[in-house]
Amino acid sequence: MANTLPVDCDRLHRPARLRSLRLGDTTLTYVPDGTAQLRPRGWLPDTTDEVWAAHPEHLDDSGNLVASLGALLVERDGRALLIDAGFGPHSLPATPGSPIGAITSGALLDNLATIGRDPTSVEAVAFTHLHTDHLGWAWQAAPGAGDTPALAGSAYLVAETEWSRRDEVEADGTTAGILAVLAPQVRTVADGEEIFPGVLARVAGGHTAGHTVYVINAGEHRVVAFGDAMHSSIQVAHPQWSAVNDHDREVGVQRRRDLVAELTRPGTIGYGNHFADVVFGRVESDGGQATWRPVPTVEW
Repeated sequence: MANTLPVDCDRLHRPARLRSLRLGDTTLTYVPDGTAQLRPRGWLPDTTDEVWAAHPEHLDDSGNLVASLGALLVERDGRALLIDAGFGPHSLPATPGSPIGAITSGALLDNLATIGRDPTSVEAVAFTHLHTDHLGWAWQAAPGAGDTPALAGSAYLVAETEWSRRDEVEADGTTAGILAVLAPQVRTVADGEEIFPGVLARVAGGHTAGHTVYVINAGEHRVVAFGDAMHSSIQVAHPQWSAVNDHDREVGVQRRRDLVAELTRPGTIGYGNHFADVVFGRVESDGGQATWRPVPTVEW
């Protein structure tokens, strides 16, 4: 079992860095694209000012949660799969009254180049769901590359439940135009389907109608890439806290409770796409309190 590390509080409020986790013949790399600020009371509306006063280690200097934006690269036997595709090559200022603050993005292709991976060698992109911060480079082109999306050579894998109800995500900013760009490359997948050697799709719902978790089997380890089931590691201890844009909050709470329990199992590692610089970790019980503990990784 991969060892765990003491929690470095600085890592809890800085964007995730380019990190790899090597498990036998499988290498998992978090590929950063950028970062978003989340207003803590706005994004997790079940929390209170007292909660954040007691946990300042999760907040940056502006008092916001740091949400990493990026993708998970899965490499095995020379083949490559991406789980999600970042936000893409643009940034947005903070909007008054919005639960989302400033967004800075656009680094994913440069970070792929750093690790020697050309986007044309990625055979498929598996989406956890159809929100724009997971679709970025699948519908947007690299600067100076014309109109062809940067990942246009890849198959786009989407849970059948998510794709059949794709109109529901338009309320969260995924326009009909974005979906039309994706459509020619979309292949729908079923719950339990193996989409890549050792990678299984598990449709969970909650955050969106077809929100999908990907379970990566790597020798003695299982890595659970849980998408937006949780946005911050503080939710590990408080799975009852829903995100403001969860599609079905009741289902989401139950899925988080199940997920936290699953991540305590021997050999099980979690991957939190939006976590701060602790994207790879496992859950330990400390006096009955569930705690996220990062696992050792290689930082590029």
